[in-house]
Amino acid sequence: MSPRREVISAAVDPAGPVDAADHPLDPVADLPEEAFEAGLRPRRLGDFVGQGALREHLQIVLEAARRREQPVDHLLFAGPPGLGKTTLAGIVATEMGAGFRVTSGPALGRGGDLAAILTGLQTGDVLFIDEIHRLNRAVEEILYPAMEDFQIDIVIGKGPTARSVRLDLPRFTLVGATTRTGLVTGPLRDRFGFVSRLEHYTSPELELIVRRTSQLLGVECTEDGAVEIARRSRGTPRLAIRLLRRVRDFVEVRGKGVITLEAAREGCAIFGVDELGLDRLDRRILETLCIGFGGRPVGLTTLAVSVGEEPETLEDVYEPFLLQAGLVIRTPRGRVPAPRAWLHLGLEEPASAGPAEGGAPAGEAPQERLFGPLA
Repeated sequence: MSPRREVISAAVDPAGPVDAADHPLDPVADLPEEAFEAGLRPRRLGDFVGQGALREHLQIVLEAARRREQPVDHLLFAGPPGLGKTTLAGIVATEMGAGFRVTSGPALGRGGDLAAILTGLQTGDVLFIDEIHRLNRAVEEILYPAMEDFQIDIVIGKGPTARSVRLDLPRFTLVGATTRTGLVTGPLRDRFGFVSRLEHYTSPELELIVRRTSQLLGVECTEDGAVEIARRSRGTPRLAIRLLRRVRDFVEVRGKGVITLEAAREGCAIFGVDELGLDRLDRRILETLCIGFGGRPVGLTTLAVSVGEEPETLEDVYEPFLLQAGLVIRTPRGRVPAPRAWLHLGLEEPASAGPAEGGAPAGEAPQERLFGPLA
C-alpha cells in the first residue's frame, strides 16, 4: 500500500481493515454453508416460494417434457447470488426423476474434465454448471456440439498421428447458472432452450421462507419474528436463512428459545444487522462516504482502500445492495452518498452535497417501493 493510501485509510478509520465477521450478510455462500443449505431446499416445484412467473413457465416446460417422455430443454438461470438457482436445478432433476450432477465453470479447467463428466451421464440426467460464464473458452467449444447434437469430439494422440474421434452422448439436460448474464457468450446463450432471470423476493415471500425453515430447524418463530427477519434480508432467501440461524443461536443462548419480534430485533442488533439490512461493513462504507470524505465523489479504489477491502469485492458484493436501496449513487466522478444515506446514519446532509449526477429526483425514491421507507 502506498504512503498516500495508508494516510487515507488511517484518516477514515485508524482501527484498520475489518474481517469477514463484519459482513454476516455476504450473499455468496462457502462450501460448508452450501452443504447445510442442501438439507433445507425444497425438492418440488410446488414447494418453491416466490418467482411466480418463472415457476409457471418452468411448470409448463417440465410437464411438456414428461408428456413427450423426453429430457427437458437446456435451461439457463440468471440473477444475483442466493436467489435459488441451484435449488431450481435440483427441482428440475427431481421433477423429471433424473440423476443430478453438479459442477462449476472455474472447476472445468480443461476439455478433458468436461468430457469425463459428459461421458459418465445417463439418459435424462441433469448436469448443473454454476457460474457458467467463467467457463474456459476451449471447454465452452466442446460444450457446443454436446448441447446441440449430444456428441463430443476427442483428439487422440499428438502431432501427425493425432486423430479426432466423435463420441455419442446420452440425451441430457444442461442447467446453467450465472450471476453475470452479460459475460455469457452469445453462442452459448443461444443454445439454451429456456432462459430466465430470478428477481429479488418480496418481504411476504421471505416471511414464508423463514417460517418454513424455522420448522425444519426445529425452532419456534412467531409471525412478528418472521416478518422482522424477512424485512432485514435484502430480498434474498439465503440471507434470510442465515439471519434466522443467527437469531436462533441468540434465543437458545440468551433468550427463551422462541423467536419473537423483540428477540429478532435484539438478535439482529447483536450481530450488527440494522433495520434496513445493513451490517457493519455496509455502514462503514456509508460513514466513509459521508464523514470521511464529506459527501464528495470517491473513486472505487480509494473507497476500497479506506474500508480495507479489494475493489472487486466492494463492487461485486457490497455495492449492489447499496445502489438498489438508494443509499449510494454512482457518478462519472465516483461514488457519492444519497440523501437516504445521510438520513439512515442520522447525519445532516451538507448544503454543498446537492443531487449528484444521475441521482434520483426529489420525492419518493423508486427503491422505497422494494425496501420500504426509512424510519
